[in-house]
Amino acid sequence: MGSELDLQCRPQYRLLSEEQIKAIHEATLDLLNTIGVRVFSQEGVELLKKAGCRDGEKNTIQIPPHLVEESIQSAPSQISIFNRKGEEAMHLGGRQVNFGLGTDLLQTVDLETGEMRPSRLHDVINAAITGDYFKEIAFIASFAHPQDVPANLAYVASFRALVENSTKPIFFTAAGQEDLSIIIEMAEAVAGGGEALRRKPFLIHYAEPTSPLSHSYGALRKLFLCADKNIPVTYTPAVLAGASGPVTLAGSIVQANAEALSGLVLHQRRSEGAPIISGFAVTPMDMRTATCAYGSPEYRIALSACADLYHHYGIPVWGTAGCSDANTFDHQAAMECSLSILAAALDGANLVHDVGYLGQGSVGSPATIAMCSEIISYVKRLTRGFEFGDDRIGMEVIRRVGPGGNFFAEDHTLRFHRDEQWQPKFSNRDNAEAWQTKGGKSYGQIVTEKAREILRTHKPEPLSESVLNRLSQIAGKAEAELLGKNIMA
Repeated sequence: MGSELDLQCRPQYRLLSEEQIKAIHEATLDLLNTIGVRVFSQEGVELLKKAGCRDGEKNTIQIPPHLVEESIQSAPSQISIFNRKGEEAMHLGGRQVNFGLGTDLLQTVDLETGEMRPSRLHDVINAAITGDYFKEIAFIASFAHPQDVPANLAYVASFRALVENSTKPIFFTAAGQEDLSIIIEMAEAVAGGGEALRRKPFLIHYAEPTSPLSHSYGALRKLFLCADKNIPVTYTPAVLAGASGPVTLAGSIVQANAEALSGLVLHQRRSEGAPIISGFAVTPMDMRTATCAYGSPEYRIALSACADLYHHYGIPVWGTAGCSDANTFDHQAAMECSLSILAAALDGANLVHDVGYLGQGSVGSPATIAMCSEIISYVKRLTRGFEFGDDRIGMEVIRRVGPGGNFFAEDHTLRFHRDEQWQPKFSNRDNAEAWQTKGGKSYGQIVTEKAREILRTHKPEPLSESVLNRLSQIAGKAEAELLGKNIMA
């Protein structure tokens, strides 16, 4: 084969042309420069004005284009995320894709009964164990929002449950700066101190601006604390097209990008070079039901546009996949989870969360996580494509076998079949008779049984007794400090 030939053939996809990226970026800069954003933090206002921003109408702060460009340049283009043992676990940047769980689901489809019920702290533990088991899940998150824990302690309790039940990186939320500080203290105890956590972060905080075009006091306090501590953070708006943003995708994308980039400016002015994963969500509001259409094609289109923009900026990009509007683990869930995982992989989004989400982002299902693990494996094989060097083409073996022969016993087959051929964990490849002999189980039954088995048998690597004791002490302090306070963002 000639040296000029690329011997790796992969599917390629992008939505926006360079001209379209430029048009969206220029419209974003114009919006920030002439309309601006509301900043409900005096600290944030002073930070922006010191950097050259101006007062606009309707209590907004106008951000000049050069400041946006400088902030894009100062944000890191690559971020390494570690596991709690200090080993590199994820690389965020370029088109490297990492799939993981999401946060804060109010309801859970019970794995034993199949019934929907309020989420509990034990569901967070189940999510951690399930995510720890599947190699396709790169990072874990609370998945559930425990309603059997006092509100001010829910995020701290969830983080503790995650870090005690998996070694994997943790994507997490917090109500305000108060409980975020306690969660970071827990992480420092696990990492071996504040400096160790700065060097090898194993957690990523998730915070949001408020659409349209606003940054709340609570969200900015969390953003600034992460910048000060060098904790990786996602600060991504969630625009509801037709409600908190224009009904058109073009309009909502420009607005959402302005919200994301203004957050980037605030973050980078606070601590230049601090790690941030950026991007945005634009989800249509269904005009018949007034619900967030999380499984819609428009949402996927907007995420593809987001990925193209942030690849252009050279900033690690956030995304979602493995999620569905279905309220239970069914055929709709399988369809929408599959398409979203494929789209996210082709987009090259770096930090893709919400695997296993149902019910427009309100219902969790451990069985759906199990299903999505296989979909992710399938999609990663698809996006890997194939090689066609001389050894892969195998003219010698084709010549030797010749017309009418077979390749089953050839060394070439033995050497390459495991690498070339994807093998399912749960999908059926038996013929009908063999399938019936084995019980004739549906795919849903198989993955549900697997999820139950994991929770019965999988034992994540434990923390040391000294770290567990320290976490218990910090949790006790949190209870004394947070109960009864108003810490919500």
